[in-house]
Amino acid sequence: MSTVDKMLIKGIRSFDPENKHVVTFFKPLTLIVGPNGAGKTTIIECLKLSLTGELPPNTRSGQSFIHDPKVSGETETKAQIKLRFKTAARKDVVCVRSFQLTQKASKMEYKAIESVLQTINPNTGEKVCLSYRCADMDREIPALMGVSKAILENVIFVHQDESNWPLQDPSTLKKKFDDIFSATRYTKALEVIKKLHKDQAHEIKSYKLKLDHLQTLKDAAYKLVSVAVNLNILHF
Repeated sequence: MSTVDKMLIKGIRSFDPENKHVVTFFKPLTLIVGPNGAGKTTIIECLKLSLTGELPPNTRSGQSFIHDPKVSGETETKAQIKLRFKTAARKDVVCVRSFQLTQKASKMEYKAIESVLQTINPNTGEKVCLSYRCADMDREIPALMGVSKAILENVIFVHQDESNWPLQDPSTLKKKFDDIFSATRYTKALEVIKKLHKDQAHEIKSYKLKLDHLQTLKDAAYKLVSVAVNLNILHF
């Protein structure tokens, strides 16, 4: 079973970009308590973003998720989420995602600038860092955790603003359940199996026709041999 151990947050929402805020997750249960605006929801949002790459809802494409640089009297904020977790194979992995929010002349510009996975070489004990494109990272982490991205997004780290998705319209609900239970994958596999079965049935039918034709030729050959033998007997 995969577990999350520790997370560093810097420059996300109300978390100061100049200080490192570390959250340790205890086993078997961690309770997050605090007054409104303390950052409880932000911790869950950071967990979800680290593991799936999905921004929280209503963050204006990430612009309102990063600490506003104007609050610090700056034109740019660099933010980072660093999460240490154990994979399904019980190996320690650190996921690092870095972001940047820049105040332009007329707008804010959000950018995800780095995605890194850090592992430890079991033979030398040295840290090994692998840089990924965001899309590749989003696929790699759920695979390491042994949990699908759909379950991470819609069940484990579902945002409070999206927690009522079971009450949505039937088409959206069906898509969610298909993703969670990987129904589309099995449906596609079933379609492939049916196609293979149909192709093989057609191939078997073709071979049977060829076999019938060969049997006809064989019977005709036996008749010719029989006639030739009878003719030789009569000749003698």
